[in-house]
Amino acid sequence: MRRGIIIALDGYSSTGKSTFAKMIARKLGYIYIDTGAIYRAITLYAIDSGFIINESEINTELLLKSIKEERISVYFRTLPPENKSCTFLNGANVENEIRTLKVSGLVSIVAAIPFVREFVDIILHRIGQEGGVVMDGRDIGTAVFPNAQLKIFMTADPEIRAERRLKEMLASGENAKFEDVLENIRKRDYMDTHRATSPLTMAPDAILLDNSHLTLDEQLLWIEQILQQKQII
Repeated sequence: MRRGIIIALDGYSSTGKSTFAKMIARKLGYIYIDTGAIYRAITLYAIDSGFIINESEINTELLLKSIKEERISVYFRTLPPENKSCTFLNGANVENEIRTLKVSGLVSIVAAIPFVREFVDIILHRIGQEGGVVMDGRDIGTAVFPNAQLKIFMTADPEIRAERRLKEMLASGENAKFEDVLENIRKRDYMDTHRATSPLTMAPDAILLDNSHLTLDEQLLWIEQILQQKQII
């Protein structure tokens, strides 16, 4: 049985939550869970299954049927040689596919569906019940694990987030433009903060981290100080 606390890391898209959460997990020897990857995998399933009606609608009846009939299986696996954690959808490695603009443009719509959030929450509670985990997402500290012992909320300027995201996409071989990425980020910010179910908001007891002008080393120093103050290390 794992031992340790639950660390909830919420915030806006493309703030580097996943990278930061992985750093924390490595330092503490915890398990890292990319909750956003689960929503992205479900979105990819909906796209490939033809459940998307248009850029703003989805056939929720068919998606719910797939969930009830257990047609969707999402899990994580560490692959050599880099020991990178990858997302698997129904047995297939979809780590690259879920990071495309095609999925990014629709994931907020899918993530706003109540039964999808319930489905993902079940997966997260099963993983986190033993503690010793770092989870990043949009509502981990407010809805999924409101009693998490440490909550961090990340933000950064939209333009800086767009630059970071564009660099990642170009590095992975995807053709993208800064204007399109920035528009997607602003659209996702609005949808994440205005959805009816578990909207993105900072928990009252969360610690704010604006990393607009912080390097990874500076962020690591910041979290080390927090962990020491909380007597976690």
